[in-house]
Parts: sequence; structure tokens; C-alpha cells
Amino acid sequence: MEAFRQGLRESGYVEGANTSIETRYADGKVDHLGKMAADLVRQEVHAIATSGDVAARAAQRATTTIPIVAFTDDLVGSGLVSSHARPGGNITGISILSPELNVKRLEILRQVSPGSSRVAVLWDPGTGTAQLKEMEAASRSLGVHLVVLEVRGPDDLDGAFKIALKERAGTLNVLASPLLASYSHRIVALAAKSRLPVIYQWSEHAEAGGLMSYGPSLLETWRQTGLLVGKVLRGAKPGDLPIEQPTKFELVINMKTARNLGLTIPPSLLSRADRVIGE
Repeated sequence: MEAFRQGLRESGYVEGANTSIETRYADGKVDHLGKMAADLVRQEVHAIATSGDVAARAAQRATTTIPIVAFTDDLVGSGLVSSHARPGGNITGISILSPELNVKRLEILRQVSPGSSRVAVLWDPGTGTAQLKEMEAASRSLGVHLVVLEVRGPDDLDGAFKIALKERAGTLNVLASPLLASYSHRIVALAAKSRLPVIYQWSEHAEAGGLMSYGPSLLETWRQTGLLVGKVLRGAKPGDLPIEQPTKFELVINMKTARNLGLTIPPSLLSRADRVIGE
């Protein structure tokens, strides 16, 4: 939120001076998102910023007039907008290229564990199937078998890891999802207990004890969202603002976790890392 506020400040909007922010958080209960969006519409807010495809869809259902700035995995792939260049309607935002990045993460996992032919993926069905389709196509070309583990809530996590071990998965990729991100500490703990090498989307998860992460900067993406909201508040029509994408991606490796797992990270991968934790 501080990074979001920074983007607003750079646009000339300061909370408590000329702007107020109404924050709503579903705490993992996605069925609450529709009610929260409707509540914001009743309050006649001037713009709605959302994180994740499901939250963006809830806001889109709640209003066709209030501008929406959505920070999502794939705005076009999820059907929220029809075009990157001219999204149309009352919505614009940032696509973080999750389907493509998941393929990159799969390639990184292959370098860490080249002898493993079975990769588990934690998948939140609420995010749609675009990420899975990209992963399945990539897995065929890499000769890897995917073990898909659906997670709809925190009660599914223990069972998902048990299935991963039963299916002899050698590594695990956590697909992009605000829901799964909210369970990151639990996932890191289960990965350590299961001794399973896991790659995540956000660097914060590697910092919290995960083995690796590859993706955009979470803070910079929230700042970018704040800047877009600033454009909307100054009068720009969301449907005329092209969908933006991150410009920088970070590979972070936690060597302490690698040592605990008994893994040797290839020098070629270490040389590519933007940050190495616990050298």
C-alpha cells in the first residue's frame, strides 16, 4: 500500500490532503469480493483499484461507469478486456505476464533439478486456465509431466503437498494468484517440511524462506498501479489507456534454503540471479 500511495503522490494525490483511500481486503474469502465492490460503488468512489483477476471481475460486475484500474495476471487472457492497446469500457491496468513467466519458472526448475521429470503446480482455479495452458504446452516441449494441484482455500494445502509427494514430483511451481500469495508463509513451511524445491512469483516469498522467485517487483507494480489511478483521477478515460506491463523481472535465490534442501544451484543460474540471499 505504501508503494501504491507513492504512485499517487507522484501523480499529485496525497492521502489526507486531497485524496482519501477506502481499503477493502477479502482475507482469502473470494466470495466477499462482490459485496465489497458493491459497497464501494454505493459510496460513489472516483476510481477502484484491484489486485487479481477475481477482484477485477467483481468490480467490473459492480459498475460500468466508475473507472477500474486492475493489477492482474493477464487482463486480455482472462477476458477482462479485449485489447492491450485499447481496453475499452471502464477498465485499464497492468498485466504481469503470468502465463509467460510461469514457463520461465518451469525452465529454471529444470536447471535446478535436471533429473526430475515430474513438476507439481499449485493452481487457484479462480484465476482461470490461461496459466495452465501455457504450462502444459511448455511441459510437453521440455518432456516434463505436470502434477496439477487445485487450491481453493487454506484447507487444501496439506492435501496438495501430500499428493505432490505421492506423485513423486521433484519440484513445485506456485502459479500466480493473490489467494496463493496470501498463503505464502504456509506454503514455504510445507515446502520445507516436504523437502520440495519450490519457485514463487514474488521476491518477498524467497526472502521469507522460499527457494527461488522469478517475476516483476511487487512494490514497483503497486507503484505503477498508483500512477495509473492518478491518470484516471486527472480525467483520462480507462478504456483509452493502453494496458501496461512490468519492465523489469528479478530472479532471487535463497542459498540458505538450497543448503537445507541439499541442493546445488548451478553456477550458470547463480550468475543470472539479481539477488542471492544467505550466501
